[in-house]
Amino acid sequence: MRANTIPTSEAAPGPVIPTEDIGSGQEGGVGDQVRAWLQRVRSGEMGALPAIGGFIVLSILFSILSPVFLTERNFANLMTQAATLVMLGMALVFVILLGEIDLSAGVTAGVSMCIFIVLVNVQGLNWILALAIAFGAGLAIGTFIGFFVARVGIPSFVVTLGLFLGLQGVELIIIGAGGLYRVQIPEILAIQNSNMPPWAGWTMLAIILAVSAATSFWDRARRARAGVLNRTITLVWIKLGFIALLGGAVVYILNQDRGQSVRAVQGVPIVVPIVLAILWAGTFVLDRTKYGRNIYAIGGNAEAARRAGIKVVMVRWTAFIICSTLSVVAGLFSVSKVGSVDAAAGRDLVLSGVAAAVVGGVSLFGGRGRLLHAAVGALVIAVITNGLGLLNLPAGVNFAVTGGVLILAATVDAVSRKRGGAVVRT
Repeated sequence: MRANTIPTSEAAPGPVIPTEDIGSGQEGGVGDQVRAWLQRVRSGEMGALPAIGGFIVLSILFSILSPVFLTERNFANLMTQAATLVMLGMALVFVILLGEIDLSAGVTAGVSMCIFIVLVNVQGLNWILALAIAFGAGLAIGTFIGFFVARVGIPSFVVTLGLFLGLQGVELIIIGAGGLYRVQIPEILAIQNSNMPPWAGWTMLAIILAVSAATSFWDRARRARAGVLNRTITLVWIKLGFIALLGGAVVYILNQDRGQSVRAVQGVPIVVPIVLAILWAGTFVLDRTKYGRNIYAIGGNAEAARRAGIKVVMVRWTAFIICSTLSVVAGLFSVSKVGSVDAAAGRDLVLSGVAAAVVGGVSLFGGRGRLLHAAVGALVIAVITNGLGLLNLPAGVNFAVTGGVLILAATVDAVSRKRGGAVVRT
């Protein structure tokens, strides 16, 4: 290797940067970054690339097969249909990154919503207080799981499978066999069934751009202070331009009148900014905090992380607490969409949530993936469900196709890991 170059890291292969670039504070140009990305893809680190490709292909296919698929009304329906799955997938990322699993996340959401609706409809409690108690129940369940997994050492599959079965019984006790309660709280129903004013959508986009720009320049300043190379600033402008174009297109489409009566129905669904805010907060935690780095380190090699001084037990414990708490948000989105709560709430959510994370590129082996990947995977599954529904195909076809996509995604993950391990770098 030449003496005037910096060797590539085995954990994150990149271009060989000449030493003269160090003084400029630049980690290569745009071309260098593109070549580094292609090298990572060839070595198996594809991230959400397969999911994005699948999303594009499926969207084109369904737009050809159904003239309704690309309409403004269906586009808004797709956003609200995906919201619950996006949130549950993001919740599960925190434990999947550790190489763990939470099979009880769906019924945790269901139990919390059962508690919430009974407190409001039967006990007459204020809905805000009842919702706080529901979140407390989710936090308690996460604490319970974390204790037995992190402290006692029981495999997460066993603990959460036991809760998956047991919490269904708790739902039956709270609601009663065959019981069903209607959600009559306007603020809750508005989450999935109402829209922001058109101007609010553009304001939301402006805030997203401002936050993204501030975060990017803050990262650059922090790296510069630490003496670490920065990527070329051109990439920042490219990212902001992409967000502006894609976000502008989405807001413009959703601001069109999609009503079928005299009353106009337009604007970004209220659930969208809520999901985006949680996505940003979770991404910030995982990407820019010591806690997030610890999660990735434990998922990559738990024993090495322990020897490095990371509090593995506490990180695992808190990851399950975060997962269960965010699952309650997914449950809230679900009951807002459906408008009711029954004794089977949340039973069919968790497997779809795991599928969303895996399809999006989050590795079941731990240590690799991001919240955005789970969101993309959830959109892929939502497109499948939405498109097949428009074609009036049986529900069995939906399950079969979704299962096939999940197996394909898991295969891609396994193969990419083998390829990455087989690459010999000099």
